[in-house]
Amino acid sequence: MLRNLLAHPLTRGLGVDDPRTTRRRREIIRGKAFLRRLYEEWYGEILRALPAGEGPILELGSGGGFLNRFIPELITSEVRFTSGIDAALDATRLPFAPASLRAIVMTNVLHHISEPRCFFAEAARCTRPGGGVVLIEPWVSSWSTLIYRRLHEEPYLPQAESWEISGGGPLSGANGALPWILFQRDRRRFERELPEWEITRIRPMMPIGYLLSGGVSLRALAPGWAYTPTRWLERFLEPWIDHCAMFARISLRRR
Repeated sequence: MLRNLLAHPLTRGLGVDDPRTTRRRREIIRGKAFLRRLYEEWYGEILRALPAGEGPILELGSGGGFLNRFIPELITSEVRFTSGIDAALDATRLPFAPASLRAIVMTNVLHHISEPRCFFAEAARCTRPGGGVVLIEPWVSSWSTLIYRRLHEEPYLPQAESWEISGGGPLSGANGALPWILFQRDRRRFERELPEWEITRIRPMMPIGYLLSGGVSLRALAPGWAYTPTRWLERFLEPWIDHCAMFARISLRRR
């Protein structure tokens, strides 16, 4: 009931797998000042984490974002064709030559990929040694579990035994806890089964900001000017970030 009450007018009545939803979310990101500043900060995080050197960078699930304003050589993509992207592709069958990419980046996408093993195997094939994968994804904490289970429409299953996601469409098929499962709960298993990848950094972050922004589905709960004081407050919460983070920036290096 609360989620329906807070639903953004542009997405109300549209299913998450409706192609129009992606276009509407583009309008939402640009129209909500607080959310736009949050994305700008996330994109700065991704930019700073990129491996050095030259070469193309692939973004998966570009959707309504604007990362190509920060990375001119970015190849934008989606699982199905939509305006404003360079390619429609399947993350588990990437149409790139071996060792041809400098990096693969994504924001809020990994937890929708139904076969993460296949994706990381493909990413290892396409990414050059020393290249990387940089992600910003939902993260599991006591606080985020409370929020994701009550206000978020996507499945959130920290207890899931399987890494694979069954059922659902391109966006409705999801497990918001998948990044935490792969890189924290099952980290040793990930490193054993996918030895091409080294997890170089996990940075839990942003316990309040995304919630106040309303994300891409809900109304904003704070005006744009509140972004700076919100980030000050979040920096104050850093000592307790493992208990309250809603997201994490994860960096992996291709061995």
